[in-house]
Amino acid sequence: MFCACILLFGLADAGMSRARARPSKHVLVLYENNRLLPANVQGDRGINEVISSSGESTVVSAEFLDAPRFNGETYVQTVQTFLREKYRADPPDVIVAGGNGALEFLLNNRADFFPSVPVVHMGVDGWFAKARQPLPADIVGVPVEYDFAGTIEQALKWHPNATRLVVVTGASAPDLELETLLRTTAGQIDGRLTTEFLAGLPTSAVLKRLGELDDDAVVFTPGYFEDGAGRVFVPREAAREMAAASTAPVYGPYNTFIGVGIVGGAMPSFEAMGREAGSIVNRLLAGAAPASLRLPQLMPTTLNVDWRQVRRWGIDEDAMPPDVIVHFRTPSFWEAYRMEALTGIAIVLLQSGLLGGLLVERRRRRGAELAVDKHRFELAHASRLAIAGELTASIAHEINQPLGAILSNVSAAELMLGSGTNDLNEVRQILGDIHRDNLRASEVIRRLRTLLAKHEVERRVIDLNESLADMATILRAEAQRRRVSLAIRPELPAVEVLADRIQIQQILLNLALNAMDAVSEMADERRTVMVSAEQRSGMAAITVRDYGDGIAEEHLPKLFDSFFSTKRTGIGLGLSIVRTLVEAQGGKVWAENGPGDGATFHVDLPLAGSSAALRGASG
Repeated sequence: MFCACILLFGLADAGMSRARARPSKHVLVLYENNRLLPANVQGDRGINEVISSSGESTVVSAEFLDAPRFNGETYVQTVQTFLREKYRADPPDVIVAGGNGALEFLLNNRADFFPSVPVVHMGVDGWFAKARQPLPADIVGVPVEYDFAGTIEQALKWHPNATRLVVVTGASAPDLELETLLRTTAGQIDGRLTTEFLAGLPTSAVLKRLGELDDDAVVFTPGYFEDGAGRVFVPREAAREMAAASTAPVYGPYNTFIGVGIVGGAMPSFEAMGREAGSIVNRLLAGAAPASLRLPQLMPTTLNVDWRQVRRWGIDEDAMPPDVIVHFRTPSFWEAYRMEALTGIAIVLLQSGLLGGLLVERRRRRGAELAVDKHRFELAHASRLAIAGELTASIAHEINQPLGAILSNVSAAELMLGSGTNDLNEVRQILGDIHRDNLRASEVIRRLRTLLAKHEVERRVIDLNESLADMATILRAEAQRRRVSLAIRPELPAVEVLADRIQIQQILLNLALNAMDAVSEMADERRTVMVSAEQRSGMAAITVRDYGDGIAEEHLPKLFDSFFSTKRTGIGLGLSIVRTLVEAQGGKVWAENGPGDGATFHVDLPLAGSSAALRGASG
């Protein structure tokens, strides 16, 4: 007993909860045909889309009369009873009649179950609505007219050679109504056409006839619900079979036919019909009186075509009206990838601009590098002139020695000739001495001229041992003047590098003179400069060592910087020029202290034939 009471209270609470949860508004949509008819599917989508967007809590119920398959007085009474009982506890606030048959059902039976509920008709033919005028004041909607004549006229424009119009209809009651309308329409078409009706025939006979048509025919069909053999169809599927079999272009009045093989037609949109009905429903639910609504006279009709069929039947694209709706058109590359193409073009233009900018910048940089190289080698030449100026006294002494010896030998020869002595061997010896001293003076001048000449950089294979010998010849007198022992330590065999001979000579002279400056105030035993060349670790290594005071640790990182000098009268360009010239040969230079007294300067240059030497030559 206790459990039963709990159950009763539970059911009562559930009923109260349902009552509290009941939506404030309820809309019942009654469709003439079955649930899966494409027109119903589209219309249902449109009406639900608009009603759900209103923001109100509204439930939409849908019922289907399933015409023309079910009909008769008994069926009508059964549906009437079903609807009255089903929605007795939750009556609709608005009823929507989808199609002619649904509106006819409500006009005849509404008084028996929902007499005071306003009705919105959707997808009702204009001729049908006019035939039942005047409609009750609480039944409103926007009728639709299918432009059969407009579709046929457009087909004739696209197929100017057509002389035959073939119209296909079915055997059900709705099909017979359409046949009557189409016979009237065909009678209004230009008399140059011969019209052939395939009405109420078995589908097999229809398909056979359509397959025999010539290119002077066009076909128009609204499809059918039932053929002459009693076979039941959805009109869309009947149109599909006809379009597949026909050897002439097929046109139709419904937008649900687009995609089944017909070319197209002047068509209203079933989804637009649903949206229009949904808008009217929302206004009624908001409290508007049906008679106060200002509604369009008709649903708009638009020309729709299937692009694939346009191409199949050779229809000129330029002959299509500008407002035509084209379905299944394969977009052009520009249409399909417009944003991607614009992005790609922008990227290409940006990259081109960037590349152009980089090329300009490279050209400017190259020009700047050439200018720097020019100034660098002009500075190097000026440095060589400065070295020559510094060595003037030593060079003069070096030249005066052979010239003095030549003068002495000439005087001796004159005395011999004046005394009548005819010692030819003595004369030959004097001439030999003069020749040797002349060559000595000439070699000093030649090497000096080579050092001082302004020349283009010429990289070729040179022997560092020969460069050491040239340096020794130029600095021999200077070393003597400074009382410095200049020790040259070449290595055999030859140490060959790919470099500019004059620049290598200038490197050696600068480093050797710096070393002489470093020992200029040292005791005699430390007044020594050692210069050597050898192959070490795959490189040509030049070492210049002095026995001076060395280099302060804080000066080592800045030693090769421009305008840095540890000398009181130095301008700080000698070692900077050395680094520039060494790096121009693809090498490196550095300095270090010790071991022991003094400092050591190291120059590493790539050996001739190595990849580093080739890179240095190409740079």
